[in-house]
Amino acid sequence: MPHAKAHLAVVQKPLPEAAPAPEVVVLKFGSSILKDQSCAPAVASELYGHVRAGRKVVAVVSALGGHTDRLLADARALGLDHENDLLPAYVAQGEEQAAALVAIACDRIGLDACALSVRELGIVAEGPVEHAHPVALQGEALNHAIGAHQVVIVPGFGAVGPHGRVVLLGRGGSDLTAVFLAAELGLKRARLVKDVDGLYDRDPASASGKPLRFRRASWDDARRHGGALVQHDAIDLGQERSVEIEVAAIGRSDCTIVGEHSAPPGPSVPDAPLKVAIAGCGVVGGGLLKRLQADGRFEVVGVLVRDPKKPRDVDAPAHLFTSDREALLALRPDILLEALSEGGAGHDLIRAALEQGIDVASANKQAISRDPQGLADLARAKGARLAYSAAVGGGSPMIETVRAARAAGPIRGFEAILNGTVNFMLSRIQAGADFADALADARVAGFAEEDPSSDLEGRDSAAKVRLLAFEAFGRPAEDVSCAALSEDFQPSGPVRQIGACFRVGDALKASVSLDVGLDDPFFLALNGERNGLKVYGEDGRVWSCGGRGAGRWPTTESVLADLNDIVRARHASLGHH
Repeated sequence: MPHAKAHLAVVQKPLPEAAPAPEVVVLKFGSSILKDQSCAPAVASELYGHVRAGRKVVAVVSALGGHTDRLLADARALGLDHENDLLPAYVAQGEEQAAALVAIACDRIGLDACALSVRELGIVAEGPVEHAHPVALQGEALNHAIGAHQVVIVPGFGAVGPHGRVVLLGRGGSDLTAVFLAAELGLKRARLVKDVDGLYDRDPASASGKPLRFRRASWDDARRHGGALVQHDAIDLGQERSVEIEVAAIGRSDCTIVGEHSAPPGPSVPDAPLKVAIAGCGVVGGGLLKRLQADGRFEVVGVLVRDPKKPRDVDAPAHLFTSDREALLALRPDILLEALSEGGAGHDLIRAALEQGIDVASANKQAISRDPQGLADLARAKGARLAYSAAVGGGSPMIETVRAARAAGPIRGFEAILNGTVNFMLSRIQAGADFADALADARVAGFAEEDPSSDLEGRDSAAKVRLLAFEAFGRPAEDVSCAALSEDFQPSGPVRQIGACFRVGDALKASVSLDVGLDDPFFLALNGERNGLKVYGEDGRVWSCGGRGAGRWPTTESVLADLNDIVRARHASLGHH
């Protein structure tokens, strides 16, 4: 494979330095967000947005709604109506179960997440067993988990007492857990994600007149107006340790910042649901439809499909489906989510939407890679927004990683595993399966399309190489040589399909190759449908990312992250805070 050796020779130069260490953030999700297990995907979405922006996340979770009360009722049914050293360990199981559930939701979308138990987390607390106060962090397990994973999900409310038994941090104690962890990790803020978008001067649900929202609230304002929204122990600790507290709603960038200073509250107008049109209702489009129907921030107004009468695996009103592109755009959606399987039709639809000033998020690499600069110019001219992170890497934030590397300095090149279907098949072939069985397995797993030729011939990866080159060098790679995966392929050692592009003088040298004998530990660790990217800066630094590159939920999540970015940009342009 001549291209493989050529691009490997380019990168095996002096040992590169690592890219800057990512920022760590602490987020807390209470039972008003985690009402039941069906809410876990929304929490995973929120975490994915931070990971995609290059951060590592420590997520503190409460028990699912009502679970703590049920556990307490179980104990009281056995006669425990007084403080008992054994009770906290039983009650804390609620938070530990929620942490494990959110970790599973993260794994489904391709996030590298782990969940810790109360004991593994290592918060040491003193005082009454049901209302103890944290005094120290034995953080070896937490620090190791932060180093090894993108997301670390930890139980709130529980700690370990001096006697070695589990204790509780009082009602609302997950707030305290989050603020304490932020302080111990040396962070300036902790973000508490609630069912309201900040702190109001009166209860938004019951107050007469119009409640006013604080953009900034002092510690005393928070104690005065916070009610049960923020635990007072958490406010006290935030003030004592100089950790500001953000009170925010899920999916919203605006919030109340609780800290030293206050600002007069002002009106907060609830957003009307944004009108969303979806193009395509296959693996990705169907996932988008399912998620958006359950999200009150959006109203799905239409779904473009070939056959509106075809049975689907997502329940939706029949009137939403149309095969008429013009009829879809005539609904005047605010945002179009484009997930068609055909490049030409997708490109034409994106152009038509942008011409009308409709924002677009696309998962269609063939459509975008035809003319990324032309589409970007059209969006700018029409005052619309265009996002296409989902077009490359599925749940792996590759475009964001390239943009971060380019912002830090000139890029020399990149290498990547870009096709989850092919990587899954190669893993199966290496394990002893023949080509036909590997392809059948990929279909059963939901990775391979009905016609897998674009994946197998390298055209899918080539389109992604062109897009990544556009992001890395300001122009797409025009000629991408491709090696196909065929029935007679018999690897003699470890193998991955590697898409690569390097600057050679003024030219771009790009390829998609079956790299046999690959010895890069980063790529060898990406098994099954996982994708990964390494970006090489001219100064020797290397940026990398990885995640699931195939399947409904990772790609759906990436489109939803683009959608949330567009929503935030719309809010900013309208002067929301």
